[in-house]
Amino acid sequence: MVRIASLAVVPLLAAIMVSMTTPAHAEPAAPALTTPWTSQVNPDNALPEYPRPQLTRPKWQNLNGLWEYTTRGQKRPDRYGEQILVPYPPESALSGIGRHDDRMWYRRTFEVPPDWRGQRVLLHFGAVDQVATVWVNNQQVATHEGGYTAFSADVTDALRAGGPQEIVVRAEDRNEINTYPVGKQRNDPGGILYTGASGIWQTVWLEPVPAAHVSTVDITPELTGFSVTPRVSGATGERAEVIVRAPGGAEVARAQGEPGRPIWLAVPDPHLWTPEDPYLYDITVRLLDQTGKAGDEVGGYAGLRTVSTVRDAAGRPRIAVNGKITFLHGPLDQGYWPDGIYTAPTDDALRFDLEKTKELGFNFVRKHVKVEPARWYYWADRLGLLVWQDMPSLPVLLDNPPGPQAPPVPEAQRHFETELDAMINQLRSVTSIIGWVPFNEGWGEYDTARIAAHVKALDPTRHVNANSGVNCCHSHPDSGAGDVYDDHTYVGPGRPVVKDARSIVDGEYGGLGLVVDGHVWPGRPQAYEMTDSPEQLTRRYVEVSEDLVKVIESNGLSGAIYTQTTDVENEVNGFLTYDRRVMKPDLSVVAQHNRAAIEAGTP
Repeated sequence: MVRIASLAVVPLLAAIMVSMTTPAHAEPAAPALTTPWTSQVNPDNALPEYPRPQLTRPKWQNLNGLWEYTTRGQKRPDRYGEQILVPYPPESALSGIGRHDDRMWYRRTFEVPPDWRGQRVLLHFGAVDQVATVWVNNQQVATHEGGYTAFSADVTDALRAGGPQEIVVRAEDRNEINTYPVGKQRNDPGGILYTGASGIWQTVWLEPVPAAHVSTVDITPELTGFSVTPRVSGATGERAEVIVRAPGGAEVARAQGEPGRPIWLAVPDPHLWTPEDPYLYDITVRLLDQTGKAGDEVGGYAGLRTVSTVRDAAGRPRIAVNGKITFLHGPLDQGYWPDGIYTAPTDDALRFDLEKTKELGFNFVRKHVKVEPARWYYWADRLGLLVWQDMPSLPVLLDNPPGPQAPPVPEAQRHFETELDAMINQLRSVTSIIGWVPFNEGWGEYDTARIAAHVKALDPTRHVNANSGVNCCHSHPDSGAGDVYDDHTYVGPGRPVVKDARSIVDGEYGGLGLVVDGHVWPGRPQAYEMTDSPEQLTRRYVEVSEDLVKVIESNGLSGAIYTQTTDVENEVNGFLTYDRRVMKPDLSVVAQHNRAAIEAGTP
């Protein structure tokens, strides 16, 4: 019998209740499982780190913390009955709400620091699921559709001369009862579908900028240097200057150019980024006026890394990093948390999963139908993990019988493609990302070849895996599109064979389960194959890994993705329990066999 640990309400939730100025309509529930970081979160330290490591400025104001909250009415409410801890979604225990609401109203006030006078003030949202409308001092300043991408607004003209400034946010999210990408979020979770995460779920912050300022910096690495495209707002003839420095601060390259156009910086004695040596250069972008005086300045970083397809000695197509055949081996990473759902409780928690992935001997991770906060990719870059990034799928009924499914309605297709483009543009400078996955197992799939070609045209520097798991579910035939043929076989490993110029991978396999009493989510545990002890789990993992090496050597496999990093709700096939408190198999044995698989696939 599965036993659920008895948990008291964590200190965070007690703190939220004490701090409320008005009674809540419903008491927040304690999480069914706490993580080692649950008790570290409180209203004064909700994700305090600067949220955008590739475009940093020294002055900023974090707006995470307690906001007023209500679900009342279509129009802006005149009173709020609850408080919510932003940026944790309302469904999460960390938010202090603990339920789903189709419509959410948020309110808080802030003051503009005196030394920001004379500058523009930008308001940034990391992500709000699914449709957001924002007012500052009763003036609408932004609307945004899609729950996975960031958006910003220049709120300067809405600010009062002094004193408190008011922000109101309305978010609407019905999860799968909608035409927006949702990934695995569901109102009625179960099996491989999980609790939804609505509303504000990433950091909210303010920063001052000059009238002419950098809005984004697109960085494309090659093996000998960087192509950097600074994009600016409010420019009046300024030039962009880009400076590349080694980690110790020594300048290695400097060049100027017109904003909005690529600026090439050759790097002498280039030090390449690899999973074994994740070397990153610091990059500074400045705007210079006609006299050469510097205005806006932003900081960032990038590594020198390429990905391509090459032929091995047997003539088979293989994935190559920096021109060298590199076997991609890593876990399926879904990014769910028992206390924060879509939002990790702390930055240390966000980093933890990636650190454990490295300790398990992997060099790769597939981010599965979810887009993470920018700091997750920062840690993948810093720690040295190659990444495939999935596009979150449109809603789909997974209990449909096998066979062709009707394509999504035109409105859903528009939403999907708009957010797909936004995701790629938002993440295109991330060093660790080497591939895009538009579709998974046919979920919400349509026009596969066109979408794959569109993604490749939008970013020709990375691989496109048109449909991960094209062999399964019988819903869509192989279109032949993209750079990768991707097999899903449980327990597997799968045995795909080269059929054309695409490399072949086991995009999902494994799924070996183990129930650890006191560390399971309420409900019936499930896995593709259940084991009854850590020893049996480790033994089966070794057997599957040894079989994987045979497939690599005989078929020319380029990658393998094991399900999965952690348990997720009722799925108990993770290396770690859902609360991240127990590593289920023997880590040293698993790591030894993972490294052996990488070595077998990397001639």
